[in-house]
Amino acid sequence: MEYNRAYFKGKTAVITGAGSGIGLALTEELLESGAAKIVMADINQDRLNEHETRLKAQYGDRVKGMCCDVTGEENVQKLIAASVEYFGGQLDLLFNNAGAGFMGVFVDTTDADWKTAFDLNFYSALYGMRAVLPIMKKQGGGQIINTISGIAFSPMAYQTRYAATKAALNGLSLTLRYEHWDDNIKISSATPGTTATAIFGDTKPPETAQTPHQSASRILNGVVNNDRLILGDDSDLEGANKCFDYAYRHEIDAYYLEVARTRRGGKLAF
Repeated sequence: MEYNRAYFKGKTAVITGAGSGIGLALTEELLESGAAKIVMADINQDRLNEHETRLKAQYGDRVKGMCCDVTGEENVQKLIAASVEYFGGQLDLLFNNAGAGFMGVFVDTTDADWKTAFDLNFYSALYGMRAVLPIMKKQGGGQIINTISGIAFSPMAYQTRYAATKAALNGLSLTLRYEHWDDNIKISSATPGTTATAIFGDTKPPETAQTPHQSASRILNGVVNNDRLILGDDSDLEGANKCFDYAYRHEIDAYYLEVARTRRGGKLAF
């Protein structure tokens, strides 16, 4: 998808989960669009080093990698403080993109399993917003994009932790959107769509899966438009339209029941 690249010219951004997949694609798209400086944050130091070296060769000091475990609030606070210093004081965009898919049978999960999921998929973004909101308010505005998933409004069996954490993040994002609207801080939820990334693990992605750059382009178009809910592909658009529409209740039940039965048989279905 084409988007207004000029919107990002001269802007600064922090992107979590930027060592691979959609986070890396967002980094590359923003640099190509003329962003002033980008901080790539990821827990994997080797991946960060690899891509920071590669991108610095092309873009110089406009990009910097920072290793960060975003499940700890103090770590996130340090990441944001170091990023603001690197940017020279102005932080325009925060992409809370780090996350994981978390599959499993509900009755087999423990409280520790649930804490792990919420720490990564929910609290990491909460910590990021808590760190940047005072900065953005003081500087007169900014923009926050939280990566959720279509599963937030189209929950599927055997992904209870993924669905619950992403639904919670969507609710938090969209309520804060209006709490901080008059502060000129734009907050959006963004689904990546079905995208061929490491989230599939050893499972082959569906043939219809898009590339990370296709997903990033669609997300960035939604950022330009300040969309409330940025939908990463057409299947997410359809899911968002239908999932809670009473007219589709029987169709939705039949579809998700088939997904559940297929997954119970040991095959990954979407």
